[in-house]
Amino acid sequence: MSAELGRTGLQGKLSQWLRGRRPKEAAGDGGREALLLAAAAAGLPLAPAAHPAGYRCSCDRVGCPTPARHPVSFAWQTQSTTDRAQIERWARHQPQANFITATGMVHDVMDVPIEAGLEALERLLGAGIEVGPVAESDDGRLLFFTLTRGTPEDEDEWWPCELDCHPETMDEHPGLRWHCRGSYVLVPPAQLPGDQSVHWVRGLEHPLPDPLTLLETLTDACARYVGEEPDHVSAAWPLRRH
Repeated sequence: MSAELGRTGLQGKLSQWLRGRRPKEAAGDGGREALLLAAAAAGLPLAPAAHPAGYRCSCDRVGCPTPARHPVSFAWQTQSTTDRAQIERWARHQPQANFITATGMVHDVMDVPIEAGLEALERLLGAGIEVGPVAESDDGRLLFFTLTRGTPEDEDEWWPCELDCHPETMDEHPGLRWHCRGSYVLVPPAQLPGDQSVHWVRGLEHPLPDPLTLLETLTDACARYVGEEPDHVSAAWPLRRH
């Protein structure tokens, strides 16, 4: 019990520290647009997404399973862009819209439960490892932005599918969700139903790190979060097809 309370207290202090270091998000459309343009300038391809309509989603789908978290177009992969003029048009013509960033082009995102993410972040920073940009979603997730894996030079190298996260399979991955080709995440600033948000806690001034420099620490923290031993997530490392 005391160890659990100690961890909770430590996470609370780290969370407060992160919020104190959160990049300033200027109020109003100007601040939103500036942050979106900064994301595009950093190479993150963007596309418009749904937004909250009260406690529901702005889309017309009855019982939307991912309210305010999905693109507005089925063509989001080809629509995603870093073009400044296009993003300015979207932001000004759709002032309430959230934006997604398509992963697997320039960057990937390792998406973990907030408790595991805070523990991993403390360990990574304490070890002097360059973490890169990190976003926090008020629904209990921490998003670590990294360089993309790209296409392995060795085509026999593969990653187990349980690590790769696609939008329709997110609920199946309570631990580490690895967003790469064919997936997306909300890019800050984004609003969620219930007056929640997605916001940067480490901004895009931090360069994108190699995902392998974070993977072991994140999987280890997630293993403890779900009550497993670290050995149970050894498949998080690259395997070779036999």
